[in-house]
Amino acid sequence: MKKEREKQWAEYYDQVNILDELLEEPVEFSLGEQLRRDIVSKRRKRRLQNITIKIDPLQVQAIRKLATTKSVPYQTLIRHWLSEEIKKELNLLK
Repeated sequence: MKKEREKQWAEYYDQVNILDELLEEPVEFSLGEQLRRDIVSKRRKRRLQNITIKIDPLQVQAIRKLATTKSVPYQTLIRHWLSEEIKKELNLLK
């Protein structure tokens, strides 16, 4: 059942231009104050969660080369970038 649902999702997103569905207006959301402090202060649970995203192969290649020049694994570099951007966005929302 799970594989079938994943297949349906993949087929849907392969056929739909998701950018056409995005709204170009501000979105209001809030995090709990404790979660905000934990993210900004770099406190996190040590367990990581696997996710799947589609990225242009040329971007993946570029990320891997950048990671190699910095002597870090490419997934670690991506996590670092995400962490930094999340902190920037959270500070902008204050």
